[in-house]
Amino acid sequence: MSMEYEHQLMAMQISPADAHGTTPGKEQQAAGVGILLQIMMLVLSFVLGHVLRRHKFYYLPEASASLLIGLIVGGLANISNTETNIRTWFNFHEEFFFLFLLPPIIFQSGFSLSPKPFFSNFGAIVTFAILGTLISSVVTGILVYLGGLIYLTYRLPFVECLMFGALISATDPVTVLSIFQELGTDMNLYALVFGESVLNDAMAISLYRTMSLVRSHASSGQNFFMVIVRFLETFVGSMSAGVGVGFTSALLFKYAGLDIDNLQNLECCLFVLFPYFSYMLAEGLGLSGIVSILFTGIVMKHYTYSNLSENSQRFVSSFFHLISSLAETFVFIYMGFDIAMEQHSWSHVGFIFFSIIFIGVARAANVFSCAYLVNLVRPAHRQIPLKHQQALWYSGLRGAMAFALALQSVHDLPEGHGQTIFTATTAIVVLTVLLIGGSTGTMLEALQVVGDGLEGTLGESFEGNNGYIAPSYNEEASSGNRIKMKLKEFHQSTASFTALDRNYLTPFFTSQNGDEVEELDEPMPSSARGGFQGHGQHSR
Repeated sequence: MSMEYEHQLMAMQISPADAHGTTPGKEQQAAGVGILLQIMMLVLSFVLGHVLRRHKFYYLPEASASLLIGLIVGGLANISNTETNIRTWFNFHEEFFFLFLLPPIIFQSGFSLSPKPFFSNFGAIVTFAILGTLISSVVTGILVYLGGLIYLTYRLPFVECLMFGALISATDPVTVLSIFQELGTDMNLYALVFGESVLNDAMAISLYRTMSLVRSHASSGQNFFMVIVRFLETFVGSMSAGVGVGFTSALLFKYAGLDIDNLQNLECCLFVLFPYFSYMLAEGLGLSGIVSILFTGIVMKHYTYSNLSENSQRFVSSFFHLISSLAETFVFIYMGFDIAMEQHSWSHVGFIFFSIIFIGVARAANVFSCAYLVNLVRPAHRQIPLKHQQALWYSGLRGAMAFALALQSVHDLPEGHGQTIFTATTAIVVLTVLLIGGSTGTMLEALQVVGDGLEGTLGESFEGNNGYIAPSYNEEASSGNRIKMKLKEFHQSTASFTALDRNYLTPFFTSQNGDEVEELDEPMPSSARGGFQGHGQHSR
């Protein structure tokens, strides 16, 4: 035992620098070069993105440019034989994503929601984000499994196919949204694409974690009912934690009296800490921090934000926009860099090819079936037209969330299965961002949804009912059509929630009453655009 103990002590005393035969000074220099390289790529990405946007060059969106920069630098690092040193300081685990990069991105997604377009399409957004993501995940998982059975693709166990379906169903249409803003398109279409992408991340990560739990407890004979219970526990529990923290922050800022000049630093510090408090609370309870911080962002923007002083409001808006912009750009750069330098499992090219086809089929099943259900309850003038459904289908890009979950799957799944899924996901992200993102402008023109104008439709859409669209339910329902009636009841409950929020929640959690909040929202006919723009701009 003593000899073994001595060997352990000696092993502990050997530093990574000594293990690689380099001195600590060389390691520090390599670290400096790695960080310098990352900063240079970030600067280049922002400058290039600005030039492209200024010249209205839509074939290479900013996210695509960031990804290409990472690809080129990674390729040059491979050729120049400096891979080892650079990789040491450019390689980080999925914990870095989930703890430092994704939280500000997801929080900003919820925080930048403009309430009017979001709540006016709330029923449709929830249908696409929750039911649609479930359909997309299951259809993708089943098709990948069947493809393995008939030897079209690499064969994976059924639960792992569902895990892949869940992680690849996380859409991130940042490039599409940015071009929507540049060209001007229908506000309701924009709200659907943006709202779905925000809630879709929460749904996808909950499904992935549920399937991961099912896989780890497969020997104990999990039944379908327990799977549903575990999913609800993860999603509803995380959402409740996020909403609870958001409401707590609103009450604190309402009654603490921090909105005076000499306490603005304290006010801003507390506001910035609450999202991470929400994230860590959920993780500590064994729930999903990403889901929690998303709903914290939605609640804090709707209630807490109006309790801040004007200077603090400007600061926190700029701060979260800034860090989310840096984080998202860095994620795309890293994805490109990783593709060039990582050892990928390219032996299963068929798995990648057929996965892309399966994802397209699953996305179509998601969009068109959910649109059919939504149109059942909407009056004729509020129907989602076919060209908007096609734009929704086309805008299902994959991005940071799918990449981070795939990176985690490498550790969750054994025997190279996780590596195969990670390679396929990375390839899918690159192809969708470069090809679909670059052709979005052409797609919008082909579908003739360009030029509707974000501001123009806003004025028409939010007339009456205090700024929210409430579909009329005076039409006679056909007898026996119970599904339609149930869907209409759900839609009516959305309008009821709007009234509850205006009459009770807003006066209780903020310093204004419902009418005052509306007046604050009114001077922002471009704020529906501006509020959404936060996401589009930061995430490109």
